[in-house]
Parts: sequence; C-alpha cells; structure tokens
Amino acid sequence: MSYGNEQEVGGKLLYDRMKAEFDLLERHMKMLRIIMDGGPVGIIKLSEATGFPQHKVRYSLRILEGEGLIHPSPRGATATDKTYEFMVKFKDLLEELEGKIEELKETL
Repeated sequence: MSYGNEQEVGGKLLYDRMKAEFDLLERHMKMLRIIMDGGPVGIIKLSEATGFPQHKVRYSLRILEGEGLIHPSPRGATATDKTYEFMVKFKDLLEELEGKIEELKETL
C-alpha cells in the first residue's frame, strides 16, 4: 500500500525525517546554549564554535528569533527573557521523552 509518492521502503523516509528533525533541533539548542552563555554572539563566532556552516547558523538564528528565544543586536544574538523558561521546559520535555523512547524500544 502506498501513502503518497514515497519511493522508499522499510520506513527509510520516516527514519530519515525523524533523524533530520532531531539533528536540526540539536543544532538550534547548541546555538541557543552558546548565545545564553556568551551573548551577544554573531554568525561567524557561532559557526566557529559549533562547526556548522554559516548558512545553517543563519537559518537556526532565524528560527530561534521567530520563536522569540533570541534577539538580534548590532553585536550579535542575545537571549531573551523567554529563553531561560524555554530551556527549563525543554529539559522537562526531554526527560518525558526519554521514558517514551524506552517504552518504544521495548516494542521493537
């Protein structure tokens, strides 16, 4: 049975999408932590600190700004008041997901 125009079999597309989303989230969080710890931080310094190319740093900054987690300034990105609350909630979510991941692993 086909669910659209997917050409892959064996769940590869689902796996690839899940991995890509996780990698993207990980990149956003690494940058957010650097900004929180040492802001203001510009694109070049973030690229050097993370090893990510500048275009990927730019994309992550755009996403983080859109979420209200960073604020652009002439010297680079800075954390907002919302950032710290977000990080606490995000850590709680990760702990919740750890349990769900363990349950899911048991079903495999």
